[in-house]
Amino acid sequence: MTGEHESHEGAGPAWHSFDPPTLFEKLGSGPAGLSTAHAEELLSRVGPNAISERPGTPMWARFLANFYHLFALMLWVGGALAFVAGMPELGWAILAVIIINAVFSFWQEFRAEQATAALKRLIPARSRVVRNGETLDVQAAEIVPGDLLALEEGDSISADAVVVDEHELRVDQATLNGESKPSRRHAAPATGEFANPTEIPCMVFAGTTVAYGRGKALVVATGMNTEFGRIAGLTQSLAEGLSPLQREMGKVTQLVAALAVGLGVLFFVLGSLVAGLTTVEGFLFAVGIIVANVPEGLLPTVTLALAMGVQRMARRNALVKKLSAVETLGSTTVICTDKTGTLTQNEMTVTRLYAAGSALDVTGRGYAPEGSVSIPDGLEEPVRELLLAGALCTDARVIAGDDAHPDWHVIGDPTEAAIIVAARKAGIEREVAEGRLPRVSELPFDATRKRMTTVNGSTDRRTAYIKGAPREMLALCSRTRDISGERDLTAEDTHAAMIANDEFALGGLRVLAVARRALEASETVDIESTERDLTFLGLVAMMDPPRAEIEQTVAQCHTAGVRIIMITGDYGLTAEAIARRVGIISGPTPAIITGSDLEALDDDGLRERLSSDEELLFARVSPEHKMRVALALKSLGHTVAMTGDGVNDAPALKAADIGVAMGAAGTDVAREASDMILADDNFASIVHAIEEGRAVFDNIRRFVTYIFTSNIPEIVPFILFVLFRIPLPLTILQILAIDLGTDLLPALALGTEPPERGVMNRPPRPRTERLLSRKVLARAYLYLGPIQTAACMLCYYYAYWSSGWRPGEPMAASGPVYALATTMTFAGVVATQIGNGFAQRTTRESILGAGFLSNRLLLVGIASEIALLAALVYIRPLASVFGFAPLQPRDWLVLICVAPTLLIADELRKAIVRRRSAPSVSGKIPGTHMRPRTASGEVTP
Repeated sequence: MTGEHESHEGAGPAWHSFDPPTLFEKLGSGPAGLSTAHAEELLSRVGPNAISERPGTPMWARFLANFYHLFALMLWVGGALAFVAGMPELGWAILAVIIINAVFSFWQEFRAEQATAALKRLIPARSRVVRNGETLDVQAAEIVPGDLLALEEGDSISADAVVVDEHELRVDQATLNGESKPSRRHAAPATGEFANPTEIPCMVFAGTTVAYGRGKALVVATGMNTEFGRIAGLTQSLAEGLSPLQREMGKVTQLVAALAVGLGVLFFVLGSLVAGLTTVEGFLFAVGIIVANVPEGLLPTVTLALAMGVQRMARRNALVKKLSAVETLGSTTVICTDKTGTLTQNEMTVTRLYAAGSALDVTGRGYAPEGSVSIPDGLEEPVRELLLAGALCTDARVIAGDDAHPDWHVIGDPTEAAIIVAARKAGIEREVAEGRLPRVSELPFDATRKRMTTVNGSTDRRTAYIKGAPREMLALCSRTRDISGERDLTAEDTHAAMIANDEFALGGLRVLAVARRALEASETVDIESTERDLTFLGLVAMMDPPRAEIEQTVAQCHTAGVRIIMITGDYGLTAEAIARRVGIISGPTPAIITGSDLEALDDDGLRERLSSDEELLFARVSPEHKMRVALALKSLGHTVAMTGDGVNDAPALKAADIGVAMGAAGTDVAREASDMILADDNFASIVHAIEEGRAVFDNIRRFVTYIFTSNIPEIVPFILFVLFRIPLPLTILQILAIDLGTDLLPALALGTEPPERGVMNRPPRPRTERLLSRKVLARAYLYLGPIQTAACMLCYYYAYWSSGWRPGEPMAASGPVYALATTMTFAGVVATQIGNGFAQRTTRESILGAGFLSNRLLLVGIASEIALLAALVYIRPLASVFGFAPLQPRDWLVLICVAPTLLIADELRKAIVRRRSAPSVSGKIPGTHMRPRTASGEVTP
């Protein structure tokens, strides 16, 4: 769309500032709408009214991509080498691992990322327009700038348009601005600056709906030039980045590949030069070493660990759409959260009143009319009049529970519902009051006046009831209501009312003033005539109470080193009060940055504010602002979780590392753009998810440590064979039987461990920390591995000793004695890996605290490896293939003795770690922790 037919944003005309005749002239239209020919010509020029999609990667290409990432390529090479080396069973097993992981990864990716499709679904298929003076039903895609929309209650709006005629027109814009209260739309031009286009009182927008009334609106923007299109463009412009786990898996693959190939080359050289192996024998020897050091079970374990984390999160009301998002949550350093419904219960409740110069308490929570108003003697009439006026000046309805909604619930504005409930607690039923005093006229709320007026009564006796912002309302009042009746409003009365207002606001309460005015029979109902010389009745203060568990959850975030930043569309002081109440801020002077403040900051300035020591709140922000904050935090090295519920939140949800949508109150677009959905809209569920995400990373490390530990007793025998010419304690086939047989199920079982106690008492894992860190490799290769090797070599020499061999005598390199020796070495690895499996279940907590029997899958895995060991040893065909000899009861006693070796060794290490560890991070985390992290979140050597 070009020229005059541009959006109201950007370089296009400010359509809302023109009166209807000027609008018709500029758009080549009129009260009779466009002609059919003109509309068709415009359609061919500006294109259809539709959300366009950028061409994506073909489905077949996305599927094939799962077969040639780095780890898959390494497995392909390993499988090919297995076939070359004459081990087809291993080759087919590796091929199966590649295919299973590719199919599963593609399915997860296929189900995700449907934000643009959701945006398109919100644009209605058909609309009614006026063309050639007639109202026609046309395809929404055929609407063009200059078309005249005919709007009725319940209609979906299919383009951005300026209202040129209306009758009590109200539009539900929750999909764009997240506000549940319908917005009044007027036909008069609007002047001034608007922080958000949805605040323009004469405009309606694509994707919103007509809540009440009717009207006509002249289309000024279609397709990608609408507010919806702009948000869709923002969402599409954000490239899909790799998750921290995906990046880390790439680094792990490189390290494992280098390690495996390096050992293969080393042993080829040693075998050829020292052991005198032929080139073919050395090659096969090196292939066996390479394949043995490739952790074929790593991808299945990662998938299983993530899937188990998803299941546990689902039980805690966090629904994860992408498996990789699970671990990303565990490395979260910043949560950017909305306020209403996430930190709070989204249930407004009147808790204080101010009437006749006195402050009163109201008990009860929620929309059930349970509770009371504490009315001192003599104040009954002023309080009842205050609540009656407040209840009559509302449009909301409070509905008792039914089958669809078991609890009391609201249709309309929650703020108005809270006033109705407070009136019921004082014995005033709004429906009864309106029956006696029916509404005969009204002046709807708008953001400019900051008030609403209803006129109730009969033709000859009418009363105007007004509610609105206290300061603006008091400026319109000339009288007040006290115990004795009406009297003139004095400066002292106004001062006292404003002091009460400030006290309520500082307590995090939203305050409305209520007034009334008796109207003459012939008096015209309009803003200038009606909203003047009012009688002040008092103040109504209400709060959306924080969720019961939120303070504890926020404290847990602080303990875990996760910063919380509130980003809300609400006013700054209200946001500050809630943030202070729940513990997000604790300092005396937090910095409240509004949308206009953000506009004045460049990217460097924003990053400087975010990395400073000050406590920050963002208020009155737009979608671009939320996205800018997320991108700035990411550029500082943080892993960012962002909450949202409206269409306008979609870009920010995609920009963050983890987009968290509301499941109950959120829109389809927000849910589709997110990585995780909160079924209960509860902030605590995010923290539970972070705990599970940390557990996933720990579980992957447990698997890696478990597998890498057994690599040492698999490699050392070859070194001893080359250096000391002893018979080879383990053959290549026996090593493969460990890696793809006995080790596999117990290793997978470690991926199902629940979060370890204390996992939320440590800071987040920084982006610089590796999955295979020095401490992890040292624990596997330099501590547990050598101990396991010593135990296995003890089993090896025991076999020769029990057969009559003594030191100094030659050792049999074949025959029954050698077969028994290799069998005992193999069985020693299996036995010590049982203890290692229990040891790896925790990183610093004793296994006695976790419980030996709590991971049932590990018990199944241990039983399976014992059964496999018995099958390999006692089933003659298998024993013959792998070169095993049957074990005697005394051999089993030796294995039982060495089985707990690694468990005991690691329990000693954990005890030392616990004793040496300083107290965990606790208390409130100051703003300095927003700087890029360098401290490791790892707590074990």
